[in-house]
Amino acid sequence: MAWLYQLFRHDLALVVRGLPYADGRYNHRLLDAYPSPDHHGYLAWRDHPNTGEPAPIAFALVERLALTRWSLAAFWVSPVVRRDGVGSRLALDVLGRHGAEWEVAFQHDNEVAGRFWRRVADAAFGPGGWSERRQPVPHRPDVPADHVIAAARR
Repeated sequence: MAWLYQLFRHDLALVVRGLPYADGRYNHRLLDAYPSPDHHGYLAWRDHPNTGEPAPIAFALVERLALTRWSLAAFWVSPVVRRDGVGSRLALDVLGRHGAEWEVAFQHDNEVAGRFWRRVADAAFGPGGWSERRQPVPHRPDVPADHVIAAARR
């Protein structure tokens, strides 16, 4: 997961204007909480075309924000399979595994993520079964507010 998380942070760097630290790695403190009763990680696998061995192609990290509310802390899909439906299947599976109340945040400048998460929210919670709000990024007044999709399964 730690290696894949670096790929996630690398992809996100363009959106959040992030640079690796002196050791060449991106910030990975988020991973310190995993696994725990309130922090779960999921991997999606596919056979590698060269070796035939199962290879990780996507991940999702979720965290409990309150007794009944869950949040997607990180989500990444390998660029090679991004148009194969892997991301949607993983997202819907993860959303279905934990409580009824969810929050999914994405960066304002990440338009592709916005379209993806709105489609997933429609599929998971039904059109009109979710709301979207803007939320300032903590300690980052220099960046646009995040978008947060909030939903509760009926």
